Amino acid sequence: MSDQTHIIAEMACSHEGDPDRGRTIIDGASEAGADSIQFQIWKVDEMVVPHHQDYEVLSDIELTYEQWEALAEHVWDQEHVMDIIACVYEQRSVDFAEEIGVGAYKIHSSDLSNPYLIRKVAKTGKRIDLSVGGSTLYEIQTAIQWIKDTSKSDIWLMYGYQDFPTRVDDVHIDYMMKLRNLFEQPIGYQDHSAGESPEAFWLPAAAAGAGVDVLEKHITHDRSFEGLDHEAALNPDEFSEFVRMVRQVEAAKGESAPRPFSEEEKRYRRDVKKSLVASRNLEEGDVLSEEDVAIRRANNSGIPPGQLDELVGRELLRDIDAFHLIQHSDVL
Repeated sequence: MSDQTHIIAEMACSHEGDPDRGRTIIDGASEAGADSIQFQIWKVDEMVVPHHQDYEVLSDIELTYEQWEALAEHVWDQEHVMDIIACVYEQRSVDFAEEIGVGAYKIHSSDLSNPYLIRKVAKTGKRIDLSVGGSTLYEIQTAIQWIKDTSKSDIWLMYGYQDFPTRVDDVHIDYMMKLRNLFEQPIGYQDHSAGESPEAFWLPAAAAGAGVDVLEKHITHDRSFEGLDHEAALNPDEFSEFVRMVRQVEAAKGESAPRPFSEEEKRYRRDVKKSLVASRNLEEGDVLSEEDVAIRRANNSGIPPGQLDELVGRELLRDIDAFHLIQHSDVL
Protein backbone atom coordinates (compact mmCIF):
# COMPACT_ATOMS: atom_id res chain seq x y z
CA MET A 1 0.00 0.00 0.00
CA SER A 2 0.98 3.66 -0.24
CA ASP A 3 3.48 5.17 2.20
CA GLN A 4 0.81 7.77 2.98
CA THR A 5 -1.72 6.99 5.72
CA HIS A 6 -5.00 6.02 4.06
CA ILE A 7 -7.79 8.15 5.53
CA ILE A 8 -11.32 6.74 5.53
CA ALA A 9 -14.29 9.03 6.12
CA GLU A 10 -16.86 6.85 7.86
CA MET A 11 -20.40 8.05 7.12
CA ALA A 12 -21.96 5.28 9.24
CA CYS A 13 -25.54 6.25 10.12
CA SER A 14 -24.96 10.02 10.15
CA HIS A 15 -27.13 10.43 7.06
CA GLU A 16 -30.12 9.68 9.35
CA GLY A 17 -31.91 8.14 6.37
CA ASP A 18 -31.77 11.42 4.42
CA PRO A 19 -29.80 11.28 1.13
CA ASP A 20 -29.36 15.07 1.21
CA ARG A 21 -27.45 14.76 4.47
CA GLY A 22 -25.45 11.98 2.87
CA ARG A 23 -24.48 14.28 0.02
CA THR A 24 -23.40 16.97 2.50
CA ILE A 25 -21.18 14.42 4.23
CA ILE A 26 -19.70 13.27 0.92
CA ASP A 27 -18.96 16.88 -0.06
CA GLY A 28 -17.21 17.51 3.25
CA ALA A 29 -15.12 14.32 3.05
CA SER A 30 -14.07 15.08 -0.51
CA GLU A 31 -13.16 18.71 0.24
CA ALA A 32 -11.12 17.51 3.22
CA GLY A 33 -9.10 15.20 0.98
CA ALA A 34 -10.18 11.84 2.42
CA ASP A 35 -8.96 8.86 0.43
CA SER A 36 -12.16 6.84 0.87
CA ILE A 37 -15.76 7.27 1.95
CA GLN A 38 -17.39 4.36 3.77
CA PHE A 39 -21.04 3.44 3.25
CA GLN A 40 -22.87 1.14 5.67
CA ILE A 41 -25.28 -0.71 3.37
CA TRP A 42 -27.86 -3.12 4.72
CA LYS A 43 -31.33 -4.58 4.38
CA VAL A 44 -32.67 -4.48 7.91
CA ASP A 45 -34.86 -7.58 7.54
CA GLU A 46 -31.81 -9.61 6.59
CA MET A 47 -29.62 -8.16 9.35
CA VAL A 48 -31.60 -8.19 12.62
CA VAL A 49 -34.67 -9.95 13.98
CA PRO A 50 -37.89 -7.90 14.20
CA HIS A 51 -37.87 -7.87 18.01
CA HIS A 52 -34.27 -6.56 18.21
CA GLN A 53 -34.01 -3.27 20.14
CA ASP A 54 -32.46 -1.50 17.12
CA TYR A 55 -34.91 -2.81 14.51
CA GLU A 56 -37.19 0.21 14.45
CA VAL A 57 -34.36 2.74 14.37
CA LEU A 58 -32.53 0.90 11.61
CA SER A 59 -35.76 0.59 9.62
CA ASP A 60 -36.35 4.34 9.88
CA ILE A 61 -32.92 5.27 8.52
CA GLU A 62 -32.46 2.50 5.96
CA LEU A 63 -31.65 3.89 2.51
CA THR A 64 -32.89 2.14 -0.60
CA TYR A 65 -30.45 0.69 -3.10
CA GLU A 66 -31.54 3.40 -5.52
CA GLN A 67 -30.60 6.08 -2.99
CA TRP A 68 -27.23 4.42 -2.37
CA GLU A 69 -26.57 4.29 -6.10
CA ALA A 70 -27.29 8.02 -6.37
CA LEU A 71 -24.92 8.71 -3.48
CA ALA A 72 -22.23 6.64 -5.19
CA GLU A 73 -22.68 8.74 -8.33
CA HIS A 74 -22.31 11.85 -6.16
CA VAL A 75 -18.96 10.52 -4.88
CA TRP A 76 -17.70 10.01 -8.41
CA ASP A 77 -18.87 13.47 -9.47
CA GLN A 78 -16.59 15.15 -6.91
CA GLU A 79 -13.49 17.05 -8.04
CA HIS A 80 -11.53 14.98 -5.51
CA VAL A 81 -12.83 11.48 -6.20
CA MET A 82 -12.73 9.08 -3.28
CA ASP A 83 -12.82 5.31 -3.26
CA ILE A 84 -16.05 3.81 -1.94
CA ILE A 85 -15.85 1.17 0.79
CA ALA A 86 -19.02 -0.81 1.43
CA CYS A 87 -19.55 -2.05 4.96
CA VAL A 88 -22.00 -4.88 4.35
CA TYR A 89 -23.95 -6.96 6.84
CA GLU A 90 -25.69 -9.53 4.62
CA GLN A 91 -25.13 -11.22 1.29
CA ARG A 92 -27.76 -9.39 -0.75
CA SER A 93 -26.01 -6.07 -0.20
CA VAL A 94 -22.74 -7.57 -1.46
CA ASP A 95 -24.42 -8.24 -4.80
CA PHE A 96 -25.68 -4.66 -4.90
CA ALA A 97 -22.29 -3.22 -3.95
CA GLU A 98 -20.76 -5.15 -6.83
CA GLU A 99 -23.35 -3.69 -9.21
CA ILE A 100 -22.38 -0.11 -8.34
CA GLY A 101 -18.66 -0.92 -8.43
CA VAL A 102 -17.38 -0.22 -4.91
CA GLY A 103 -13.61 -0.37 -4.52
CA ALA A 104 -13.37 -2.36 -1.28
CA TYR A 105 -15.40 -3.94 1.49
CA LYS A 106 -15.50 -3.74 5.25
CA ILE A 107 -16.51 -6.66 7.41
CA HIS A 108 -17.96 -5.34 10.66
CA SER A 109 -16.61 -6.96 13.82
CA SER A 110 -20.09 -8.40 14.43
CA ASP A 111 -19.55 -10.59 11.35
CA LEU A 112 -15.97 -11.62 12.05
CA SER A 113 -17.19 -15.14 12.86
CA ASN A 114 -19.56 -15.30 9.88
CA PRO A 115 -17.84 -17.43 7.21
CA TYR A 116 -20.78 -17.14 4.80
CA LEU A 117 -20.57 -13.36 4.52
CA ILE A 118 -16.77 -13.28 4.64
CA ARG A 119 -16.44 -15.84 1.84
CA LYS A 120 -19.09 -14.05 -0.20
CA VAL A 121 -17.09 -10.83 0.03
CA ALA A 122 -13.78 -12.62 -0.58
CA LYS A 123 -15.12 -14.04 -3.86
CA THR A 124 -15.25 -10.49 -5.25
CA GLY A 125 -11.45 -10.40 -5.08
CA LYS A 126 -11.55 -6.87 -3.71
CA ARG A 127 -9.73 -5.62 -0.62
CA ILE A 128 -11.36 -6.51 2.68
CA ASP A 129 -11.08 -4.25 5.72
CA LEU A 130 -11.51 -6.69 8.58
CA SER A 131 -12.82 -5.00 11.72
CA VAL A 132 -11.27 -6.83 14.67
CA GLY A 133 -12.22 -4.80 17.74
CA GLY A 134 -13.66 -6.86 20.59
CA SER A 135 -12.37 -10.06 18.98
CA THR A 136 -9.97 -12.82 20.04
CA LEU A 137 -6.76 -13.62 18.20
CA TYR A 138 -8.30 -16.97 17.24
CA GLU A 139 -11.33 -15.23 15.69
CA ILE A 140 -9.06 -12.89 13.75
CA GLN A 141 -6.84 -15.71 12.49
CA THR A 142 -9.87 -17.80 11.48
CA ALA A 143 -11.43 -14.94 9.51
CA ILE A 144 -8.14 -14.26 7.74
CA GLN A 145 -7.88 -17.92 6.82
CA TRP A 146 -11.42 -17.97 5.38
CA ILE A 147 -10.42 -15.08 3.11
CA LYS A 148 -7.14 -16.66 2.05
CA ASP A 149 -8.84 -19.98 1.33
CA THR A 150 -11.30 -18.19 -0.96
CA SER A 151 -9.32 -15.57 -2.87
CA LYS A 152 -6.24 -13.39 -3.04
CA SER A 153 -8.07 -10.35 -1.67
CA ASP A 154 -5.86 -7.86 0.15
CA ILE A 155 -6.64 -7.65 3.86
CA TRP A 156 -6.44 -4.62 6.13
CA LEU A 157 -6.99 -5.20 9.84
CA MET A 158 -9.08 -2.43 11.38
CA TYR A 159 -8.98 -2.01 15.15
CA GLY A 160 -11.19 0.21 17.26
CA TYR A 161 -12.35 0.00 20.84
CA GLN A 162 -16.07 -0.68 20.67
CA ASP A 163 -17.38 2.04 22.94
CA PHE A 164 -18.62 5.48 21.92
CA PRO A 165 -16.95 7.77 22.78
CA THR A 166 -13.72 5.91 23.55
CA ARG A 167 -11.57 6.87 26.54
CA VAL A 168 -7.90 7.55 25.83
CA ASP A 169 -6.65 4.68 28.01
CA ASP A 170 -8.81 2.19 26.07
CA VAL A 171 -7.18 2.86 22.68
CA HIS A 172 -4.13 0.53 22.92
CA ILE A 173 -1.96 1.70 20.01
CA ASP A 174 0.75 -0.80 20.98
CA TYR A 175 -1.75 -3.64 20.59
CA MET A 176 -2.61 -2.43 17.07
CA MET A 177 1.05 -2.57 16.12
CA LYS A 178 1.28 -6.04 17.67
CA LEU A 179 -1.60 -7.19 15.46
CA ARG A 180 0.13 -5.82 12.37
CA ASN A 181 3.32 -7.69 13.19
CA LEU A 182 1.57 -10.87 14.31
CA PHE A 183 -0.65 -11.28 11.24
CA GLU A 184 1.64 -9.45 8.79
CA GLN A 185 -1.19 -7.30 7.45
CA PRO A 186 -1.63 -3.51 7.28
CA ILE A 187 -3.31 -2.16 10.41
CA GLY A 188 -5.90 0.58 10.69
CA TYR A 189 -7.14 2.56 13.68
CA GLN A 190 -10.87 3.24 13.92
CA ASP A 191 -11.03 6.33 16.11
CA HIS A 192 -14.12 6.70 18.28
CA SER A 193 -12.96 9.60 20.47
CA ALA A 194 -15.56 12.21 21.37
CA GLY A 195 -15.91 14.52 18.37
CA GLU A 196 -15.69 17.71 20.41
CA SER A 197 -12.57 16.62 22.33
CA PRO A 198 -8.91 17.43 21.54
CA GLU A 199 -8.11 13.71 21.42
CA ALA A 200 -10.39 13.36 18.38
CA PHE A 201 -7.51 15.03 16.55
CA TRP A 202 -4.29 14.20 18.35
CA LEU A 203 -5.04 10.52 19.03
CA PRO A 204 -5.37 9.55 15.33
CA ALA A 205 -2.35 11.74 14.58
CA ALA A 206 -0.42 9.90 17.30
CA ALA A 207 -1.49 6.58 15.81
CA ALA A 208 -0.26 7.73 12.42
CA GLY A 209 3.03 8.73 14.01
CA ALA A 210 3.26 5.29 15.63
CA GLY A 211 3.00 3.68 12.22
CA VAL A 212 -0.60 2.62 11.60
CA ASP A 213 -1.37 2.33 7.90
CA VAL A 214 -5.02 3.42 7.87
CA LEU A 215 -7.19 5.85 9.85
CA GLU A 216 -10.97 5.57 9.91
CA LYS A 217 -12.79 8.57 11.33
CA HIS A 218 -16.53 9.28 11.56
CA ILE A 219 -17.87 12.32 9.73
CA THR A 220 -21.31 13.86 10.09
CA HIS A 221 -23.25 16.71 8.50
CA ASP A 222 -23.72 18.54 11.83
CA ARG A 223 -22.75 17.10 15.22
CA SER A 224 -25.07 19.50 17.06
CA PHE A 225 -27.96 17.65 15.42
CA GLU A 226 -27.14 14.86 17.91
CA GLY A 227 -28.33 12.11 15.64
CA LEU A 228 -27.06 8.56 15.32
CA ASP A 229 -23.27 8.10 15.42
CA HIS A 230 -22.76 11.79 16.28
CA GLU A 231 -20.69 11.25 19.45
CA ALA A 232 -17.44 10.33 17.71
CA ALA A 233 -18.05 12.19 14.44
CA LEU A 234 -16.41 15.35 13.13
CA ASN A 235 -18.18 18.10 11.24
CA PRO A 236 -16.94 18.65 7.67
CA ASP A 237 -14.71 21.62 8.61
CA GLU A 238 -13.28 19.65 11.54
CA PHE A 239 -12.63 16.70 9.27
CA SER A 240 -10.57 18.97 7.02
CA GLU A 241 -8.47 20.00 10.02
CA PHE A 242 -8.13 16.35 11.01
CA VAL A 243 -6.78 15.40 7.56
CA ARG A 244 -4.39 18.38 7.58
CA MET A 245 -3.07 17.36 11.00
CA VAL A 246 -2.46 13.76 9.90
CA ARG A 247 -0.63 14.89 6.78
CA GLN A 248 1.58 17.16 8.89
CA VAL A 249 2.49 14.22 11.12
CA GLU A 250 3.37 12.19 8.02
CA ALA A 251 5.60 14.98 6.75
CA ALA A 252 7.32 15.12 10.13
CA LYS A 253 7.96 11.36 10.12
CA GLY A 254 10.17 11.65 7.03
CA GLU A 255 12.21 8.60 6.10
CA SER A 256 14.17 6.11 8.18
CA ALA A 257 17.18 6.13 5.83
CA PRO A 258 19.84 8.87 6.01
CA ARG A 259 19.29 11.59 3.43
CA PRO A 260 21.57 14.18 1.81
CA PHE A 261 21.92 17.38 3.83
CA SER A 262 19.53 20.14 2.81
CA GLU A 263 20.84 23.64 2.12
CA GLU A 264 19.59 24.66 5.57
CA GLU A 265 21.49 21.81 7.21
CA LYS A 266 24.64 22.62 5.23
CA ARG A 267 24.40 26.22 6.43
CA TYR A 268 23.89 25.02 10.00
CA ARG A 269 26.94 22.77 9.82
CA ARG A 270 29.05 25.59 8.41
CA ASP A 271 27.97 28.14 11.00
CA VAL A 272 27.61 26.01 14.14
CA LYS A 273 29.79 22.89 13.93
CA LYS A 274 33.16 23.51 15.59
CA SER A 275 36.52 23.21 13.80
CA LEU A 276 40.22 23.45 14.60
CA VAL A 277 41.69 26.99 14.42
CA ALA A 278 44.98 28.67 15.36
CA SER A 279 44.97 29.75 19.02
CA ARG A 280 47.52 32.53 18.20
CA ASN A 281 49.33 33.94 15.20
CA LEU A 282 51.33 31.04 13.77
CA GLU A 283 54.23 31.22 11.33
CA GLU A 284 55.45 29.01 8.52
CA GLY A 285 57.78 26.37 9.95
CA ASP A 286 56.14 26.20 13.40
CA VAL A 287 55.69 22.67 14.71
CA LEU A 288 52.17 22.46 16.07
CA SER A 289 51.44 21.60 19.69
CA GLU A 290 48.06 21.18 21.34
CA GLU A 291 48.42 24.70 22.76
CA ASP A 292 48.70 26.11 19.21
CA VAL A 293 45.24 24.82 18.31
CA ALA A 294 41.82 25.95 19.59
CA ILE A 295 38.31 24.56 19.07
CA ARG A 296 35.84 27.19 17.88
CA ARG A 297 32.86 27.90 15.65
CA ALA A 298 34.55 29.52 12.69
CA ASN A 299 31.86 30.37 10.10
CA ASN A 300 33.25 27.70 7.85
CA SER A 301 33.79 23.97 7.76
CA GLY A 302 37.29 22.89 8.75
CA ILE A 303 38.94 19.95 10.47
CA PRO A 304 36.64 18.52 13.21
CA PRO A 305 37.99 18.50 16.80
CA GLY A 306 38.27 14.73 16.82
CA GLN A 307 41.20 14.97 14.38
CA LEU A 308 43.40 17.23 16.56
CA ASP A 309 45.94 14.41 17.10
CA GLU A 310 46.57 14.36 13.35
CA LEU A 311 47.93 17.94 13.48
CA VAL A 312 50.08 17.82 16.62
CA GLY A 313 53.80 17.52 15.79
CA ARG A 314 53.42 18.55 12.14
CA GLU A 315 55.13 21.55 10.52
CA LEU A 316 53.17 24.50 9.14
CA LEU A 317 53.60 25.31 5.44
CA ARG A 318 52.22 28.86 5.75
CA ASP A 319 51.47 31.64 8.22
CA ILE A 320 48.05 31.40 9.89
CA ASP A 321 46.48 34.27 11.80
CA ALA A 322 44.92 33.66 15.20
CA PHE A 323 41.44 32.06 15.13
CA HIS A 324 41.63 31.12 11.45
CA LEU A 325 41.10 27.60 10.23
CA ILE A 326 43.92 25.10 10.03
CA GLN A 327 43.48 22.71 7.10
CA HIS A 328 45.23 19.45 6.30
CA SER A 329 46.84 21.21 3.33
CA ASP A 330 48.50 23.68 5.75
CA VAL A 331 50.85 21.09 7.34
CA LEU A 332 53.71 18.95 6.15
